[in-house]
Amino acid sequence: MSDEVLHSVRTLLPKIAERARSADEERRVPEETIRELVGAGVFRMLQPRRYSGAEGDPVRFFEVVREISAVCGSTGWLVSVLGVHAWQLGLFADAAQAEVWGDDPDVLVSSSYAPVGRLTPVEGGYRVSGRWRFSSGCEHASWALVGGLVVGDQGRPVDFMTVLVPRTDYAIEDVWDVIGLRGTASNDLLVEDVFVPGHRAMRNYEQAQLRGPGQKVNTGPLYRMPFGSMFTTTITAPVIGMAAGCYRSYVTAMRDRVRLSLGGGRFAEDQFAQVAVARAASEIDAAVLQTDRNIREVHEHAVKGEPIPMELRLRVRRDQVRATERALEAIDILFKTAGGSSLSRGNPIERAWRDAHAGSVHVANDVERALAMYGKGEFGLAIEDNLV
Repeated sequence: MSDEVLHSVRTLLPKIAERARSADEERRVPEETIRELVGAGVFRMLQPRRYSGAEGDPVRFFEVVREISAVCGSTGWLVSVLGVHAWQLGLFADAAQAEVWGDDPDVLVSSSYAPVGRLTPVEGGYRVSGRWRFSSGCEHASWALVGGLVVGDQGRPVDFMTVLVPRTDYAIEDVWDVIGLRGTASNDLLVEDVFVPGHRAMRNYEQAQLRGPGQKVNTGPLYRMPFGSMFTTTITAPVIGMAAGCYRSYVTAMRDRVRLSLGGGRFAEDQFAQVAVARAASEIDAAVLQTDRNIREVHEHAVKGEPIPMELRLRVRRDQVRATERALEAIDILFKTAGGSSLSRGNPIERAWRDAHAGSVHVANDVERALAMYGKGEFGLAIEDNLV
């Protein structure tokens, strides 16, 4: 099914590319695009087979994400984030999965994981309140995963959890007016004192330890992969795709360009331009090769039923943040050497530059923190982080 999805997506790319500018200007990926991607099975690539999903190869999923991101950064970002939520929901209790997908396996879930919510234990579950920012694609989703701190009797936090809430239990506030990834409509979610049953809550510690309740029913290797590896790659894969798309647009636009300054002549014959293309291409290739290698190795360990070594988890994070850096380096080289032709608002090079830099500020792309963790691991120091 993964190959079929990739083939279907490739037939959709020209239309998605045509709508990229309107998605950027209207601050929303068109419903038509979402319907087409749903029909192609994109959002079910990581979904459990028990609920009509492909339960497929995560490396192929990230390849699909990159290809879509290459023609529209906002659309690729939504595919990556909404698509990985189908995987994460597979870690929840089966009762929660049934609520979401029981009647319609194409239902989408958005998220905002920051622990800004307040969870008060009550009989059978929790009372939840909070305001969450940056919920990408929330207007296309019927449910949301939100983070919160469980408050004990003394009013102090005693645990960190992710809870699942239906669209009827939260309001969406349209606040998304930003420089890049404008089409993701990553708006705010507001929840005011709603009840969330216990089966729709999961401790982040259990998730990090690969002990989610959903793993009792979804026993395939896909659901034995760490959240810290899957979700962080979800954030970097679109940025790599944006860089690849920028590269293609750059080569196409500059191949026949004739300089009007600096002595004239064809741009393509300028040695400095040739070097810039080589550097950008190498950075993009390195980003793809490292991230694909790491996810493939994690998946292979899961297929064999082996524990995921901490050394591999740390390498995933190291190369994931470096892949984002490499993608940005490639785009910056291309943007700069394209000169004034890259400044016109809405052209593919300019939009990719904005989208990639916007994606790079996500907390999963905190380069120094991730690299420091890798260094601590190499020196044998203890590491405590839910994104590993």
